Amino acid sequence: MERWGCRFLRLVFSASLLWPPLCFAQDQATPQDSSAKPPSTKEAKKRDKKLMKELGLDDTNWLLNEVPDIITDAERRAFLELGTKEEREQFIEHTFWDERNPDRESPVNPVREEHYRRLAYADEHFASGIPGRKTDRGHIYIIWGPPDEIESHPTGGTYDRPPEQGGGSTTTYPWELWRYRHLDGMGENIEIEFVDPTGSGEYHITRDPCEKDALAHVPGAGSSLTEIMGQSSKAGRFTNTNGTTCSVPFGGTPASMDEFASLDRYFRVQRPPERFRDLEEKVTSHFVQSQIHMDYRTDFLRVTSNTVLVPITVQVHNRELSFQSRQGVHSAVLDLYGRITTPGGVVAQTFEDVISRDFPESLFQSSLNVSSIYQKSVPLRSGLYRLDLVIKDTLSGKLGVISTALRVPRFADDELDASSLILADQIETVPSSQTGAGQFALNSYKVRPRLSQEFSSTDKLGIFLQLYNLKLDETLHKTNVSVAYRITKDQQEIWRAVETADHLHQGGEQLTIERYLPVVSLVPGRYTIEVTAIDLLTNDTVIRTADFTVKPAPSLKPGTTVRPPGS
Repeated sequence: MERWGCRFLRLVFSASLLWPPLCFAQDQATPQDSSAKPPSTKEAKKRDKKLMKELGLDDTNWLLNEVPDIITDAERRAFLELGTKEEREQFIEHTFWDERNPDRESPVNPVREEHYRRLAYADEHFASGIPGRKTDRGHIYIIWGPPDEIESHPTGGTYDRPPEQGGGSTTTYPWELWRYRHLDGMGENIEIEFVDPTGSGEYHITRDPCEKDALAHVPGAGSSLTEIMGQSSKAGRFTNTNGTTCSVPFGGTPASMDEFASLDRYFRVQRPPERFRDLEEKVTSHFVQSQIHMDYRTDFLRVTSNTVLVPITVQVHNRELSFQSRQGVHSAVLDLYGRITTPGGVVAQTFEDVISRDFPESLFQSSLNVSSIYQKSVPLRSGLYRLDLVIKDTLSGKLGVISTALRVPRFADDELDASSLILADQIETVPSSQTGAGQFALNSYKVRPRLSQEFSSTDKLGIFLQLYNLKLDETLHKTNVSVAYRITKDQQEIWRAVETADHLHQGGEQLTIERYLPVVSLVPGRYTIEVTAIDLLTNDTVIRTADFTVKPAPSLKPGTTVRPPGS
């Protein structure tokens, strides 16, 4: 095979930097809070060992055996901090994999399917006494996928060194060279070399292109041209400062290996590509001016006694976006990066996404009068956090920035409590196969909030509320709850309705209220909706309120269709 010249970037790694041991990965997962004394290594290992025992972790565990190559440090820390099996299942399905799904509305996740295909391929093709996914070749394959080209020498053999390695011929151990035309975050024409000096079939990554030389320690054999000509000696190979054991370059060809750049590439190539590194840097800066106006809201729903689901909803008016017309379709693309941190600076959650908006020519002008809405739901423990969001218009380069406090409430364990009251313009049930999947998914419902909380008489005003810790009648095994709805204007009651247990869906200790309220009879103005729930078995009461505005119905031309804001 024709050898590529030095114009390509060679990426080769030393045997001393191998797959990290399990205990190191667990130590790295321990969050460091500057506001408290960090746990010692011994304490961290003891805690993780206890957690691993609780989880029943073994060689087939999700964290240790399925996603160690692609999970981020922040995600690993968040997973290890979760306290129950239900929380961890929620994290795996609705945080980890949903974040990697290019189409969150689809129940099929091609990224997840490709990942498990790569795991199976690695186990089948790279196993050598250990599972293929645990080998260096398997590690690189799982992160980056199949290389564009492989130069394989399974039995070693004669090797003609290129001039930058000193020239001359030698005999090599088994080795492989993988070439990628492009790797995100790495660059173009990346070469990764693996060598098997033991002949056992277990290739390891090397950043020394001369480590495959089987005659390096044999006196008088496999000498380079520069050594034959007396310009260098074999002993000199092992005193190089650039991390290689290559001879002096032949013909004055400068060495292409930079030790520090090589080490940097070594660490970066073993991490998944960071798509929005530039936006992450914007989050850490306190001097970024927002150029795109965003509306946002956060809601809170109980998942377990220790975990709260926090839907974060963001809305941008389409006139703020830059559209590009191509083949009759106007398209805008936004990159989004979000980070949630504790007051001590510990990262609790990060997420990123690409948001695209496409409109045909016939609808483009009318689309400029509405907004685009996006939602990401994250599980968090109760407490105070900081939420930072950055969006970037990929065409104009403009940024939208949100930085705000996020106070996640603690739901009561033994008394009546309720979620946020969400005013929505769309509430619908979803099939059981899609429960919790995609944007706006709250359990078995799809709930799209109206961020402006403005409705016209032609709109639907939906309310969504969950009640927790309802008492069960010991005889009937049913709850007994009454829910009253009031709409007031200037503290005067305009409308009222009551639902009793006979009209509400009976279940366990949790009850979901979802219904549409009449707005067609309301005159323009500002109103308050109040929902009062009473547990008739305990006389506990919980009240949730929200303000909304009714605007005049838009005047329509014949044949005009009204689309709600945020659609």
